[in-house]
Amino acid sequence: MSTSEPRYRLRLAHLYPDLMNLYGDRGNVIALRRRCVLRGIALEVEELGLGQPFDPERYDLIFIGGGQDREQRRIAADLVERKGAGIRAAVEAGTPALAVCGGYQLFGRSYQPAAGEELPGLGIFPARTVHPGEEAPRCIGNVVAEWEGGTLVGFENHGGRTYLEPGARPLARVVAGFGNNGEDGTEGAVVHHAFGTYLHGSLLPKNPAFADRLIALALQHRYGADVALPPLDDSLEARAHADAAAVALRDARPRRRLPLPGWRR
Repeated sequence: MSTSEPRYRLRLAHLYPDLMNLYGDRGNVIALRRRCVLRGIALEVEELGLGQPFDPERYDLIFIGGGQDREQRRIAADLVERKGAGIRAAVEAGTPALAVCGGYQLFGRSYQPAAGEELPGLGIFPARTVHPGEEAPRCIGNVVAEWEGGTLVGFENHGGRTYLEPGARPLARVVAGFGNNGEDGTEGAVVHHAFGTYLHGSLLPKNPAFADRLIALALQHRYGADVALPPLDDSLEARAHADAAAVALRDARPRRRLPLPGWRR
């Protein structure tokens, strides 16, 4: 690894890292940093918690992980009122973002938990999430989803069902697992360079092509469209991806509409 001054420098905003960090979501930031270091790219990570504003000119990449309903309640107002305008401006300007599970739900228009008031979202993704109630089965298990001629793998565990609206396209199509709602075969959402997903695990170490997509988008946003990433030896990552896919396919169940007692969309 070169000790010379990095040619490129990126700054990542990690939103609510102490509250939104289920199932190893912090590993996504670790993977991004490692893949940058191997290429001589300096990645500075700034953690933004409750009460801290978001400056859209300061960051090249945005990440938020997942959290349970109680954590989502704690951050929802702060996310929308203190950081929302800045995050929306950054995404509109082309800044890449990755929002996982609970973060994904709050990057949509709203989330209705199983109990309590509806939580407002940023509205970056034209999507709404509804939890059908504590008696409804959770969407839990390993996932394989078709993505841009390849696959994404990960682990999901969510009670909410997310439904995309016009203006959002799915990130991927479910092969094994539930995805957004267990009904329509969609997984995640994409608007501009913002990506929402239910995949934990953490996601990026087992999906290096997706990690590199985020890094490349951040570099191109900061330095121009001609910036390209040199390849890395991803043999270990490929093995991890293949193993995760094999487990998900082994355990796959038919992708039929989930039974939701006492609830109708």
